[in-house]
Amino acid sequence: MHTFANNAKTALLLGALMGLFLLVGSMWGQEGMIIALLFGGVMNFVAFFFSDTIALKAMRGREVDEKSAPELYRMVDELRRRAGLPMPKVYICPHDAPNAFATGRSPKKAAVAVTQGLLRTMNKQELEGVIAHELAHVKNRDTLISTVAATIAGVLAFLAQWGLLLGGHRNSNPLVMIVVVIVAAVGAAVIKGMISRSREFVADADGASIAGSPEGLMSALNKLDAMSRQIPLVQPNPAQNNLFIIEPLAGGKTLTSMFATHPPTERRIEALRRLR
Repeated sequence: MHTFANNAKTALLLGALMGLFLLVGSMWGQEGMIIALLFGGVMNFVAFFFSDTIALKAMRGREVDEKSAPELYRMVDELRRRAGLPMPKVYICPHDAPNAFATGRSPKKAAVAVTQGLLRTMNKQELEGVIAHELAHVKNRDTLISTVAATIAGVLAFLAQWGLLLGGHRNSNPLVMIVVVIVAAVGAAVIKGMISRSREFVADADGASIAGSPEGLMSALNKLDAMSRQIPLVQPNPAQNNLFIIEPLAGGKTLTSMFATHPPTERRIEALRRLR
């Protein structure tokens, strides 16, 4: 049921993206509609097949193996065996802010990425808790909907900025600016509604089961919550915030960052405490 729901949401998101392009293209008549149709089709293809690659490249992830990062790789291997999953690719991202995310359109195409800040600040039990949480997202097939949503949210942010840019020109139509910005804002709100924050509670519970105890994840979430308020995650696309284990401080306000993508950390910890 969970897999079917995520697949349905993915289809709706891709359909909404096409509809958005057609709406904007209609402002320029039939030619605009044709261009929008072509561009929307390309974007749908990219969002479905390459959204995971986009996310990893945006975070400057470097793939590692048992030789280059033996402890991390073996930990992921052990936990994925407990979860009954294929071995995902493992990445390290060169960021001081501690965080992690999983991506990929299926468990066979999955990747787990952690920042250098996470490796420096977490002990073994905490790191296991974080990785188990991310593997739970893979097992529950949350990763496709999350990465597609991040790609689409980035497109919405671009359209909003494009609309504002048009509004700054003397000969531009202010109606275009208003419509595009409103559509982008509403689209971001829709994405927030479709990417249910309850998935984090499910991944927390399943991750605790994979790790064998909720203690490591509880401790990690406490640390991550405190550090995320102090250390900005330097990334070019805050629209990807929904991917991470905890919503990062992005170092600035954007149209898409107005909408929280994660439930309050204290509620997540309380839910994990009840699993003891």
